Amino acid sequence: MEKNRETRDESRESRRFFLKTAIVGSALLAAELSPLASTVRAAAEKNPLKLPVLPYEENALAPSISSRTVGFHYGAHHKGYLDNVNKMVQGTRWAGASLEEIVKGTAGKAGEEALFNNAAQVWNHTFYWQSMKPGGGGAPSGDLAKKIEAAFGSFDTFKQSFSDAAATLFGSGWAWLVKEGDTLKILQTSNAQTPITGGSTPLLTLDVWEHAYYLDYQNRRKDYISAFLNHLVNWDFAAKNLV
Repeated sequence: MEKNRETRDESRESRRFFLKTAIVGSALLAAELSPLASTVRAAAEKNPLKLPVLPYEENALAPSISSRTVGFHYGAHHKGYLDNVNKMVQGTRWAGASLEEIVKGTAGKAGEEALFNNAAQVWNHTFYWQSMKPGGGGAPSGDLAKKIEAAFGSFDTFKQSFSDAAATLFGSGWAWLVKEGDTLKILQTSNAQTPITGGSTPLLTLDVWEHAYYLDYQNRRKDYISAFLNHLVNWDFAAKNLV
């Protein structure tokens, strides 16, 4: 008799446990399927950064820069940096962050040099492609022309100074025209360094890593710089960044 009563009690406890488990499980499932839960989960998951579309066809800068160079530069180097970033941020606090947030947040941080280098190179390359256009070059106009004349004395002086900065940068890096306060300056940055981590506003840039020009110009970096200034530089883009 006592044994039957214990069996019935155990059976009731088992049913209670099952019901509690079912209720909790249903609640969790409902929460998991709710729009709010989906939004929170989506925000927490990594959103891969996308490779920006070139603002022109790969052959549009020829003959100054060949489609072969653009193809390798954009499709291998630029994309390679981006792929590295997307792999590095998985499972970290940078998952889902914007490219600029990653660049500024990792600059100068011990242990995050590799992520900074790859993220900054993605940012720099994206800016570089926009700094050129088919049929570009020549001299700027409007407020930008006035700013250049005020800062450098004349456009010709600016042109020579920018050429010298790009030609004399040792090793790999970038030449920039930037705005600092009310004036314009020319900067050199090595490797992946970028002005956006130092408070400057970039107006345009020239990539002087060898992969940017070696297929077309070999060791003639000065010819590549001249082609950029005379036939490619996008002054409209620079003027928009001046605002």
